[in-house]
Amino acid sequence: MDQINELGAGAVNGKEPLELEEKEAMETALLAGHILLENGAEISRVEETIDRICRHYGVKSGNAFVLSNGIFITAGSEKEGYFAKVQHIPVSGTHLNRVAAVNQLSREMEEGRYTIWQLKEALESIKSMPEKRKSTQILASGVGIAAFCCLFGGDGWDMAAAFLAGLLLYGYLLFISGPYLSKIVGNIGGGALVTMVCALCYFKGLGNHLNFMIIGSMMPLIPGVAFTNGIRDIADGDYISGSVRMLDALLVFFCIAIGVGMAFSVITKLTGGIPL
Repeated sequence: MDQINELGAGAVNGKEPLELEEKEAMETALLAGHILLENGAEISRVEETIDRICRHYGVKSGNAFVLSNGIFITAGSEKEGYFAKVQHIPVSGTHLNRVAAVNQLSREMEEGRYTIWQLKEALESIKSMPEKRKSTQILASGVGIAAFCCLFGGDGWDMAAAFLAGLLLYGYLLFISGPYLSKIVGNIGGGALVTMVCALCYFKGLGNHLNFMIIGSMMPLIPGVAFTNGIRDIADGDYISGSVRMLDALLVFFCIAIGVGMAFSVITKLTGGIPL
């Protein structure tokens, strides 16, 4: 009875809703789009995946309108029932392992390996994929930052200081910024923290090139994937979504710059204007 009521609620202008399996296909396509968009996929990839799932499971009239923070999905024609749903998806971080998993799943789907019910179950598993352990993320941040410092021209001591800054920065992001601070305040604090740590190491003799140390240590804060996807979305004609993503990335850049400037102001006052 609950299932019949749920289907009946979808009727539009006297038209019958989609059959149960077709409705499930639309719900599954929406779930796949949600996972992709939430984890940093570009708009064209989200729309293509939704379209593939709909058509593979027999929904010929399915359409999706995707923005950077929402999906509008509909179906309906003279031959098919009607379906409409809107889902808000806040702008968040990037988890490319989930994007890659959904892409692989869509390829396997087209090979006929999954029923619609199996596909939905697999997507639910991807959505709940655990992240790496926090200790692993912190260590990876330190190693990655040291590598970037070397790439920019830093020597061994600069890399050691950058490694320390990377450990502290990602610990701050995981345990303080993420759970308790807004995006703006968190990025300002991250920029200031990295600058203060690198400057302290520099004054203590651990590191010879402060600029390379700070630039390398900023890398975990830089929204490179979001900025790149924004450019791709604009190039594909998704001007609204691309502009939103680029604006979000530019806001992060601006906040990092504010944090670095604030830290340098404090350092200058504490040291009496000693040149860095």
